[in-house]
Amino acid sequence: MKEAGKPLSAGEVEKITGIDRKEIDKAFKELKAENAIVSPVRCKWEPA
Repeated sequence: MKEAGKPLSAGEVEKITGIDRKEIDKAFKELKAENAIVSPVRCKWEPA
């Protein structure tokens, strides 16, 4: 996310990394709970 320089959706992360979408969603959920990522725009995420 930092390298992209912009907020990313889970789908964009999937395309960039090749990681399964379910794993990304699980990681996003954990990162949100830890306040490690924030959503400046709907469905887009960036490091806090």
